[in-house]
Amino acid sequence: MKLTEMPGSNLRFAPLALGTAEFGSAISVERSFQIMDRFVDGGGTWIDTARVYADWLPDGHGKSEITVGKWLGDRGLRNDVLISTKGAHPEMSAMQVSRLGEQDIMSDVEESLNCLGIDTIDLYWLHRDDESIPVDGILNTMNTLVNTGKIRYFGCSNWRPDRIRAAAEYASTHELRSFVASQIQWSLAELNEDSGSDPTTVNMDNAGLEFYKETGLSMFAFTSQAKGFFQKLHAGGIESLKDAVKNSYYNEVNRGRMERVIEVSRQMNISISSVVLGYLISQPFPVVPIIGSSSVEQVEEAMEVLDVRLTPGQIDYLEQG
Repeated sequence: MKLTEMPGSNLRFAPLALGTAEFGSAISVERSFQIMDRFVDGGGTWIDTARVYADWLPDGHGKSEITVGKWLGDRGLRNDVLISTKGAHPEMSAMQVSRLGEQDIMSDVEESLNCLGIDTIDLYWLHRDDESIPVDGILNTMNTLVNTGKIRYFGCSNWRPDRIRAAAEYASTHELRSFVASQIQWSLAELNEDSGSDPTTVNMDNAGLEFYKETGLSMFAFTSQAKGFFQKLHAGGIESLKDAVKNSYYNEVNRGRMERVIEVSRQMNISISSVVLGYLISQPFPVVPIIGSSSVEQVEEAMEVLDVRLTPGQIDYLEQG
């Protein structure tokens, strides 16, 4: 397995991250531990969580970070895995009110450190952006956190290319650190425009793809398997798709890509999941798919991609035919 290197850092890791949004809440603590165990046993090294995870549940606040922290302490694996978490997300009841001020960020970092039971966060994501706020103060706050040892590196989640460029320019001018990675929504499946997805999230588009190719900025892709669209469509047809998945991804473009996914799967003798995730990790810049698994079996299937690389020709074929 070839490890991924993140430009601008000294981090080297397997190119797959384990998402933990429902750990300790919809997914029991016991099963969460089993999933993380299997992920690490299979060569996984990156676990991704967030301060806001499970806040949508009555008693869910902090459950994901707490569960990851308990697992780290119980297994004694802090030095064997990389931990990222996200903060500065608006309150769920007031999504229109940003929380990118210094005190908001600092408070979230301290809560995350406490719940995770660690001294330093390997990579800290700013979970949302507010384009009305200048990058200056945000970058100054993040550099303070690095300098005090609270975090090692920082990235942005759901930020657009022009804002990432502005941050990089400010950091360069003032001899500061900037974002070493970005996290947005991306998969082989094209998202329907009327899908009703969260308007505060950023999806990969042609301009964004050119930006990442140009800069080489590391990219973490959430919803990387399009909620299992290709796997479920192949296994059970359209009837097997939940309405939310169908409304998001069932379209002419993806039906064509389904046929090509099956063909590449057959040619390479790999699973549908490996083709879908392989499309991402085989890009000409560092891409780390974030997998959301609710069972050990799903983790095992996803991790087969660590030994898969697609050619540029295969990537073009999957996209365009």
